[in-house]
Amino acid sequence: MQRSTTTGPVTTSELVALGRTAGLAAVGVAGAEVLEPARTVLHIRKRAGLAGDMQFTYRNPDRSTDPSRLLPGARSLVAGAWSYGGMGRPAPDPESGDVARYAWHDHYDDLRRALEAIAGRLRDEGHRATVVADSNALVDRNAAWSAGIGWYGKNSNLLLPGAGSWFVLGAVVTDAELEPTGPPLPDGCGSCSRCIDDCPTEAIIAPGVVDARRCLAWIVQAGGPIPLRYRTAIGNRIYGCDDCQTVCPPNRLIDRTATTPASAPAMAATEQASVDLHWVLTASDEDVLDRHGRWYIADRNVDVIRRTALVVLGNVATPAGRPLDSILRTYLAHRNPVLRSHAAWAARRLGRTDLLDIVATDPDPTVRAELSTAVEARFDAADWAG
Repeated sequence: MQRSTTTGPVTTSELVALGRTAGLAAVGVAGAEVLEPARTVLHIRKRAGLAGDMQFTYRNPDRSTDPSRLLPGARSLVAGAWSYGGMGRPAPDPESGDVARYAWHDHYDDLRRALEAIAGRLRDEGHRATVVADSNALVDRNAAWSAGIGWYGKNSNLLLPGAGSWFVLGAVVTDAELEPTGPPLPDGCGSCSRCIDDCPTEAIIAPGVVDARRCLAWIVQAGGPIPLRYRTAIGNRIYGCDDCQTVCPPNRLIDRTATTPASAPAMAATEQASVDLHWVLTASDEDVLDRHGRWYIADRNVDVIRRTALVVLGNVATPAGRPLDSILRTYLAHRNPVLRSHAAWAARRLGRTDLLDIVATDPDPTVRAELSTAVEARFDAADWAG
């Protein structure tokens, strides 16, 4: 298909209005040049090891910062933001794991539908247009920043003026030549450093610089054992971490004053705001993927979620809660040594050392290393008596 050379009659103002009508909280337009500073920053941080084993846009920075890789001949990016702010967290279940707010509902699906309304209008005029969101093919924050939608906060999220950072972002890449809405906004954080100060693992090592190796949002998604030094910091988080956003003053204001988004009635989300730990540790792989398959799960391996659930269980379970013996025994004898080792940690954290005979002679080095490391117990054997 030949690239369209038409520049009208579709206009930036029309597309902005169309996006807002489709539910977007903000819409902006930028040129489709190589995205900076994202390209430079991704390369620098990747070389410094700050990405850890995270892939996503770090996998190929030259691709994820070049819109023409998505659409040869691209001229413009129409960036959009979909709000998930104003959603109060339901009262927590004492034996559940918290889910980050963006993942309560598939907000990216809502975002894509709104962006498709813009892309459809462009296609009606003979232009090519591709929607991209939550993809390693484009650094959506840089696209939105370039379009003047918001500024980079010290937690590296994009903040929208007067609206904070409770947004998912995406873009339409098109060969239409549109009037930009920029320039990028200046910093609006000022001297505030609450996100840096309140990060539970000190993962924000400088304003706008996050070390993924310390970030709980990544740690609970990544495969393999969870580093011992971060397990108590995980607390009751089973997927994602919102701490650097919940302490942000603009977000706090939105949470106090905003009404529930129009998308909320479509959510099954009171049950998605948390995960029953006993359920995820006893359900089949198929059932867990059926409910949570839109999450990022390393290698689509449900044991990654169960590994985190065992850590959360160790952090939140109490003798007054539901019986744990069956679950702990099952995972102490599990075929997967990562799960055996995390079950051993949970058992020791809960003071259930009486169960450790199951792994006392375990030949796996992961389990042996686990048992040789001290764990601060929350209870002792007497607490579980009777």
